[in-house]
Amino acid sequence: MAALSPDAILLTGRVAVVTGAARGIGRAIAETFEAFGARVATCDLDQPYGEPAMTLDVRDPMAVEVFGQAVAERWGRVDVLVNNVGGTFHAPFADVSAKGERTLIDENFTQVTGMIRRMLPLMGPGSSIINLTSSEAHQAAPGFAVYAAMKAALESLTRSLALELAPRGIRVNSIAPDALPTEGESGVRERMLAAPLPFDPVRTPPLGHLGDPADAAGAAVFLAGDLARFVTGTTLHVDGGIHAAGGWRRT
Repeated sequence: MAALSPDAILLTGRVAVVTGAARGIGRAIAETFEAFGARVATCDLDQPYGEPAMTLDVRDPMAVEVFGQAVAERWGRVDVLVNNVGGTFHAPFADVSAKGERTLIDENFTQVTGMIRRMLPLMGPGSSIINLTSSEAHQAAPGFAVYAAMKAALESLTRSLALELAPRGIRVNSIAPDALPTEGESGVRERMLAAPLPFDPVRTPPLGHLGDPADAAGAAVFLAGDLARFVTGTTLHVDGGIHAAGGWRRT
C-alpha cells in the first residue's frame, strides 16, 4: 500500500454528524471538522453550532429519525458519526431513584445505539464511528456509579461493533476525555467538590495542566480520517496522562 500523503489528515468532502454540538467538546469537534474540510450536520438540545443544525433530544427516536432523514436528503450519506452527547449528576448510588437511573442510561447509552442504528444505512466503506466515553469507564467513580457503568458499556459496544462492522469497512473507536473543562461539567464539578467524599476528586494530570475541548477535537480528526485507516476497536485517552497514572496524583 502506498505511503500516506500529507492530505490524509484532511476531511475534505466528508459528511460528518456530531451530536451535542452546542458547546464544549461537541462544538469543538464540529468546528475543527469544518476547518479540516468536512461538511458537518449537528444536533443538540440547545441551539447547536453550524448549518444544517437541528435542536432535538437524541433520546427521542422520532426526532432522531427526522434528523437522519434530513441528513439523507441533503447529502445521501454519512462518513463520520460522532456520538458526543452525555451527561451525569453527582449522587451516592443509594440516592439515585429508578427514574434518575433510567435518565442516565438513556442519556449515556441508549441514545447512542439509536443514533448508530439510524445512521448506519447511510454509512459505507471507509466510514468512521467515534463514541465519546469517559475516564470513568476505566476506573471506580464513587458518586457516579451508573454513569460510569454506562460509559463502560459504551466502551464494550465500541469494541463489539468494531468487529461486526469491519467486513463493511466501517471503523468504530472511542475517545475517553478527562481534565478538559467545559461549561456543561462546571456545575457537576462544583457540587462534587462541595460534597464530603472518601477520595480526592481534584486531579492534576501528569502533564501538569488541564486540557481543552480542542484536544478532544484533534483526536476526533485523527480517528475520522485516513491517518487512522487501520485503527478500529480502540480508545484514545485524551487526559494528560490520568489513565496511565492510575491512582497516582500529581501535587
